[in-house]
Amino acid sequence: MANVTLKNIPDKTYELLKEKAKRNQRSINSEIIMAIRNHVHFEKPSPEEILAKAREFRSKIKAKMSAEEIENAINWGRP
Repeated sequence: MANVTLKNIPDKTYELLKEKAKRNQRSINSEIIMAIRNHVHFEKPSPEEILAKAREFRSKIKAKMSAEEIENAINWGRP
């Protein structure tokens, strides 16, 4: 694999990368690699991949939210 050194990253950009890396539980280096990969080699996820991610997300929030809270979140802001 190749090595690249980044210089003169604007402070704001670095802070945003740092926050995003933390949210995604990655190192800043890994976050930069993912950002470059996603930008250069964009792959449209398959319907199966989307469904798997949705199911994973749903299982995470079910443990934290009651059915009533989920219903309220769905209906929030609707007339």
